[in-house]
Amino acid sequence: MASSSSVAMPILALVVLLLLGSSSAQLSTSYYSSSCPDLFSTVSSVVQSAISKEKRMGASLLRLFFHDCFVNGCDGSILLDDTSSFTGEKTANPNQNSVRGFDVVDDIKTAVEKVCPGVVSCADILAIAARDSVVTVSIRSPSFTVQLIGAITWSLIEALVLQLGGQSWNVKLGRRDSTTASLSAANNNIPPPSSSLSNLISKFSDQGLSTNDLVALSGAHTIGQARCISFRAHIYTDTNIDSGFAKTRQSNCPSTAGSGDNNLAPLDLQTPTTFDNYYYKNLISTKGLLHSDQELYNGGSTDSQVKAYSNSTGSFYSDFAAAMIKMGDISPLTGSSGEIRKNCRKIN
Repeated sequence: MASSSSVAMPILALVVLLLLGSSSAQLSTSYYSSSCPDLFSTVSSVVQSAISKEKRMGASLLRLFFHDCFVNGCDGSILLDDTSSFTGEKTANPNQNSVRGFDVVDDIKTAVEKVCPGVVSCADILAIAARDSVVTVSIRSPSFTVQLIGAITWSLIEALVLQLGGQSWNVKLGRRDSTTASLSAANNNIPPPSSSLSNLISKFSDQGLSTNDLVALSGAHTIGQARCISFRAHIYTDTNIDSGFAKTRQSNCPSTAGSGDNNLAPLDLQTPTTFDNYYYKNLISTKGLLHSDQELYNGGSTDSQVKAYSNSTGSFYSDFAAAMIKMGDISPLTGSSGEIRKNCRKIN
């Protein structure tokens, strides 16, 4: 039988990533407590089901939230489909053939509408789904996560966090959905994988996020995959890359543009489906998959923070949670602005 301490540690690894309480003049962690009390359990059920079917989906849902928030705020604009008279953000260079998980968001919206119709915005669904994705892949046993969340409520988990001395990450809610989108802003605001450190810092600063936030949020690349077209230049022309690692990646990513562009490779060489700090360990070994990844550890101002995270999972978890909350505060639509979409893909 496992000791109490051995059981507590994996639980802490889970709940340390759950939800960090923070107040906001516009958003509230208890926004739906009376209007949709079953919201969290409804969303988490769909998210966990989707990730159990495809482990990559956790990274995809987390990335959707990031790409949404960097374009005119966290307003669900990335979810809008193009129409004959409207061009959304899905075909922007950072998104086309890249962002995914829209069907899962549709499934979440359908499930939420059944328990509280017309109440919860698609923008808030993205925020909760991003959190739940991190929770689900933050330990090595997805079945343990399902059993734990199925057995106790979110409030009990939060109480357990405090008892164990950990942090909670309470998603702030109350966003409304945009009725428009911006292809040009998506092309301009989201930093490409070819970005230099100075460009990354500038793009994050434009969103009110600090350099520390940049390094913490980049840890999202501890899960997920990238396409050959995104890392081809790094593995063939950059010098700040482990030669063996480069050769391994070259085997599935031909040097010729247009050949194998969509071939995938894990962003985290060691634990590609587990949310941990191996991303930073890889950077120190010059095994970052993207040029923009390795820029965080390349003799610049962010080297020390990468080292700190590589040595302390707890420090990374804490800063990541705080940065996610901060990113979720980017220009939300509240009050009478925007709408609560019935279908996340189109305006009402």
